[in-house]
Amino acid sequence: MTQVVSSLPPLALLWLGLALGLRHAADPDHVVAVGAIGARTRRLWPAMQLGLVWGLGHTLTLFIVASGIILFHWVVPPRLGLGMEFAVAVALVIVGLSNVSAHRHEGASPNIRSARRAFAVGLVHGLAGSAAVALLVVATTPDPRWACAYLLVFGFGTLLGMTLITTGLALPIITASRRWNVGDRVVRTSTGTLSVAMGLWLAFQIGWTDGLFLATPLWTPR
Repeated sequence: MTQVVSSLPPLALLWLGLALGLRHAADPDHVVAVGAIGARTRRLWPAMQLGLVWGLGHTLTLFIVASGIILFHWVVPPRLGLGMEFAVAVALVIVGLSNVSAHRHEGASPNIRSARRAFAVGLVHGLAGSAAVALLVVATTPDPRWACAYLLVFGFGTLLGMTLITTGLALPIITASRRWNVGDRVVRTSTGTLSVAMGLWLAFQIGWTDGLFLATPLWTPR
């Protein structure tokens, strides 16, 4: 696979980066996080804005850290890599608990707190995925200029994909919230519970199965 990818011309690699970025947006932890964040509003455009803000945060940290790995040969120790992934689990739990404890939706437009929360969660997810993306880029092209261009296109693909996914999730959520009086509370509680459950599951996997809290951590960037 690596040999085939590395033989592609630069422009084809950028298209590949866009496609992989779109695919990356559909990772379960991404979808659960943005679904929980978007469930705090009953309007489509505000929900799309939150997905866009999440994508901006994700792209920012992914580009900075992955570029550092490529250009300056930063080395990410296994325990640090697992720690970055564990931060995603913590973020999912926090987002989920905030949904479960919320007493009302956030109106026609996302407030500053919602935007900051979406941006922060995006930052954490981008940080956790940066090492795996950097390794893929290194295996794909030896030219650092094209590698950085690849990262930007990958990040744009993730941003676009997450905006589309947020829109797709928001439509049924908004319909349910408007049709049933209890819909708003049910949607927030269900998305929050799912986010907490995934966060706890990831915390167990990373902390003990992968060994973050054990003597010898086992880490494969993903």
